[in-house]
Amino acid sequence: MISINKVDQLYGGTQILWGLDLEIEPGSITCIMGRNGVGKTTLLKAIMGLLPIKSGEITMHGQALNKQSAEKRAYSGIGYVPQGRDIFPMLTVEENLRIGLPVRSKRTKDSPKDIPEKIFELFPVLKDMLHRRGGDLSGGQQQQLAIGRALVLEPTVLILDEPNEGIQPNIVKQIGDVILKLNAEDGLTVILVEQKLGFARRVGKEFRLIEKGRVVASDKMENLDDSLIKQYLAV
Repeated sequence: MISINKVDQLYGGTQILWGLDLEIEPGSITCIMGRNGVGKTTLLKAIMGLLPIKSGEITMHGQALNKQSAEKRAYSGIGYVPQGRDIFPMLTVEENLRIGLPVRSKRTKDSPKDIPEKIFELFPVLKDMLHRRGGDLSGGQQQQLAIGRALVLEPTVLILDEPNEGIQPNIVKQIGDVILKLNAEDGLTVILVEQKLGFARRVGKEFRLIEKGRVVASDKMENLDDSLIKQYLAV
């Protein structure tokens, strides 16, 4: 589905990704893991077109994403939830969610006037707070809003960058439940950067370990053993 081939990326004159190769299979939940500063967020931003790559290729269904603008990549069916959420704090919950409707219209060839009811089924609190400003929500509620906003697009791929950072445990569980539900029922492909090992083991089907801008190990999540954790994840 998504193929990353020999990607090099520089940021501020420093090379972050070094000939990185990565394959994401349709219907998978792939956890991108590694210590801080190894290039995980840079990789996600490169996929989304938020950072340019120096060389290599990023493709989705055989089409070169790296030749498209960041805006057009959303039309390819990728929903993105960045680290730190990046909701619009002065807009209401409803206004934040409606931002994705024009993109969805171009993707699905319909013109929905309303936010999909499924968003409120997954995150009921958003319906209760439709008219509150995003900046007035708690951190966990803002994360639910950020994920809901990405899902408005009806993506085929959902990319999440540390969605549980600074979130209370009950919301962490809910986010995990939502990921598993969407994957099982809708076949949604999920790419997840996650530092919490317990959460990664719970939701992930595959893992990719990154060290110094390269994928150094990849396998089924059930095969992430203590030796790999000690070598690439332990501080």
